[in-house]
Amino acid sequence: FMLTIHTFCFNAFQENTFILFNRNKEAIIVDPGCYLKHEQAQLANFIADNHLSPTLLLNTHCHLDHVFGNNFVSETYGLTALFHQKEQAVIDRLPEGGARWGVPTEAYKGKVQYIQQDELIQFGNDVFKVLETPGHSPGSVCFYHQAQDFLIGGDLIFKDGVGRTDLPGSNPLDLIKSIQTQIFPLPDTMTIYSGHGPATTWGREKKANPYILHLLKD
Repeated sequence: FMLTIHTFCFNAFQENTFILFNRNKEAIIVDPGCYLKHEQAQLANFIADNHLSPTLLLNTHCHLDHVFGNNFVSETYGLTALFHQKEQAVIDRLPEGGARWGVPTEAYKGKVQYIQQDELIQFGNDVFKVLETPGHSPGSVCFYHQAQDFLIGGDLIFKDGVGRTDLPGSNPLDLIKSIQTQIFPLPDTMTIYSGHGPATTWGREKKANPYILHLLKD
């Protein structure tokens, strides 16, 4: 009984928002980036049309394009946002970040629960392991589903790229270390669902991603 994974591309930053659901119609919402009213409606309509009941709200990190919809999801479905403690400072800067990027953004007002390395997030019969992968942001995490061989990777690794490290709180050395310690041990067959762009596999990125090839040479 595999999880179904549905991707939306939301907001001006072309961010991937994921809904994962099981056969009991329970759903996880990861990185809700819905900014405009019609994007919020798109998310809500998908949930209603598929008779889903969201039970978890997960954030890989709290850059504005990944949390625009946190308030909407938290309020609409009564959910607590799960993210790493080091992302609290990032989400606290939402209004000023929104002003800087020209996308007015309200502060996140919902409940928060902190998650950390190796924590297991139970979702029905499914389990996600939290991997701490700082670099793109101070408290970035990935969610690894070993049984189904996939990773919700946030902005750590993209098809042919990696997350940018020129933002406040970014650190290129941390990004490299995160990939080396957390991702290198994982199987080549693993599918990576990135925060932007198409899904890929870890094996493909080890063969074709110039950043990963560079790390493999070191």
